[in-house]
Amino acid sequence: MTPILMVLICLGLSLGPRTRVQAGILPKPTLWAEPDRVITQGSPVTLRCKGNLEALGYHLYRERKSASWITSIRPELVRKGQFPIPSITWEDAGRYRCLYYSHSWWSEHSDPLELVVTGAYRKPTLSALPSPVVASGGNVTLQCDSQVPFDGFVLCKEGEDEHPQCLNSQPRTRGSSRAVFSVGPVSPSRRWSYRCYGYDSSFPYVWSLPSDLLELLVPAETLSPSQNQTDSKTGQHPQDYTVENLIRMGVAGLVLVVLGILLFEAQHSQRSPQDAAGR
Repeated sequence: MTPILMVLICLGLSLGPRTRVQAGILPKPTLWAEPDRVITQGSPVTLRCKGNLEALGYHLYRERKSASWITSIRPELVRKGQFPIPSITWEDAGRYRCLYYSHSWWSEHSDPLELVVTGAYRKPTLSALPSPVVASGGNVTLQCDSQVPFDGFVLCKEGEDEHPQCLNSQPRTRGSSRAVFSVGPVSPSRRWSYRCYGYDSSFPYVWSLPSDLLELLVPAETLSPSQNQTDSKTGQHPQDYTVENLIRMGVAGLVLVVLGILLFEAQHSQRSPQDAAGR
């Protein structure tokens, strides 16, 4: 290997890490909302941004349209990546990202956080078709209806996870305030509770009040007639145990009767010689 080639290789190894730092490519932070990203109008919420251990400060912004409330956050909270909203309004809804800096270099942008504000419109109605009683392993159609002409609906599953799982849907026909969702297969081992919301597609992060809670009823599986008649492990009828117990009790009673008779005869035979001697 020639001396010139050796020098070039060493130079490349020494410049590689430094070049990555100068490019400002730090690991992207994590952005989340506490207590949740779907929040009722007037409630408090805090957006939190978390970078690596070398993070010295944070920056939060809203996509497409700036958010004036961010500039009023105290600097000591910004340095910690905390961005509280004491009382959220519809104007605060939107799609947010954050990033942090360390030693004059900025990180990548975080994944987007969609902050949703509910309560802008009247609540829709959620129903199960044909019935909220669903057989285990079956599917059911949930229908969300509203008197407000929404062009977007959201169905959220509640009860198990810390944050609801939501599905988005469009109405069946254009201009209709009705959307359907397919749910399943269901099982009795989990809870199946849902609410739905409506929204105007011009303001996709401003939702209506939630519908009343709809809970699906999934009866536990019952034994089939053949299983009721015969135990799968022993091959015996369930009634056999009762019959056997009755037989055992009858035999025990008969044994007691026989023993009583034998005892009586033994006593009687002892008295007979004594009576004869007395005479």
